[in-house]
Amino acid sequence: MIKPRTPPGVMELLPREQIAFQRMLDTIRRNYERFGFLPVETPVFELSETLLTKSGGETERQVYFVQSTGALAKEGDGLPELALRFDLTVPLARYVAEHEHELTFPFRRYQIQRVYRGERAQRGRFREFYQCDIDVIGKDALSVRFDAEILAVIHAVFSDLGIGDFTIQLNNRKLMRGFFEAQGVTDGEQQALVLREVDKLDKRGADYVRETLTGEGFGMSAEGVDRILDFVAMRSSSHADALAKLDALGQGSEIFDQGIAELREVLDLVKALGVPEEAYCLNFSIARGLDYYTGTVYETQLDGYPQIGSICSGGRYEDLASHYTKSKLPGVGISIGLTRLFWQLREAGLIAGSDESSVQAMVALMDEGELAESLDIARRLRAAGINTEVQMEGRKLAKQFQYASRAGIRFVVLAGEDERARGAVTVKDLLREQQFEVKREELASSLKVELEQARALAGR
Repeated sequence: MIKPRTPPGVMELLPREQIAFQRMLDTIRRNYERFGFLPVETPVFELSETLLTKSGGETERQVYFVQSTGALAKEGDGLPELALRFDLTVPLARYVAEHEHELTFPFRRYQIQRVYRGERAQRGRFREFYQCDIDVIGKDALSVRFDAEILAVIHAVFSDLGIGDFTIQLNNRKLMRGFFEAQGVTDGEQQALVLREVDKLDKRGADYVRETLTGEGFGMSAEGVDRILDFVAMRSSSHADALAKLDALGQGSEIFDQGIAELREVLDLVKALGVPEEAYCLNFSIARGLDYYTGTVYETQLDGYPQIGSICSGGRYEDLASHYTKSKLPGVGISIGLTRLFWQLREAGLIAGSDESSVQAMVALMDEGELAESLDIARRLRAAGINTEVQMEGRKLAKQFQYASRAGIRFVVLAGEDERARGAVTVKDLLREQQFEVKREELASSLKVELEQARALAGR
């Protein structure tokens, strides 16, 4: 007999946790749509030549290829024809290039689907996981105004998720490039290597980073390294402070000044969009996607749980689909890796509602001869928008209550002979551990009031 077990690198949830996960997906989708983003889905596999145009290094070693048993039998030369997508960006690039003449630009798309990577099996790393992406794609050009709107979407999503206070951190790659060039670090690869060392500040300390950058392999001056460390340590504490810090940078090269101007415009528009100033700040240490992002970059952290790391990231890029079309398609977007985020939140005890069921009421079966009565009550509840289950087999009432409690169902509806004679039902509220009687025609409205009160108290 085969032992039942899940393969490593996947997250498989029990029903109530799956309900909590699904609610997070629904919240993200709802907020994406509120801002006017349109849904897109692409196949789970793409042509290998499409996926591998952008990859290289570690990514290429993590690709899962797809082969039928028939193709395996032929043992053809070269790579398999198909591969599982490892992110949603490459499929988006192919999608936009393929449907370019059918889309309206700027094209605002959201995509919530699973992706696959051959990660080394370890705690908290997944080979199959959900990404929740939005992007705005322009044709030839795209205003920096969209960069501000993306930040407003991030704020709306995480406010609605209700997982704690968070801060959206902003930087601009043009500003970074201009600053590093002024320090004599002009090569892109060299900048990436320097920033990789700077990224070790929190773990190894400033002395370690200073010693590395002034030592063999980098050979930077102590003064230059100190200027870099001072620069990347810069954070803003308010909207006014962010603008003041940008002003204090003065002027530099053309690319440096562009970065400052773009950040200032984004900050002004973010304020106009109504995002509270405590929810965002400048952070000049953000250096994500050095070989991809060209302007604004975002990282979002939970204030009380910095060890979780970035819970949402992204930025501005210059040309989405250069491998597939001659058209210039600049864009800006973000991604939420929801599977890993959910796992981390669960580990930290921050998942709300995982004790709840999506079933809100259960109609008990008190007498085998009254099944039709129970079914009619359930039908009326469902018509009123209340998710309802019926006990279809007769068993002791205590067992039915035990079932509802273990399943996380809040209300148990009882319609015995006495209740039927009075045209009423009895409702057992397992959450409040209370019982009340209500007229049968008022049952649905009464339960809806209770459920709305619970949602209001939970902030949902």
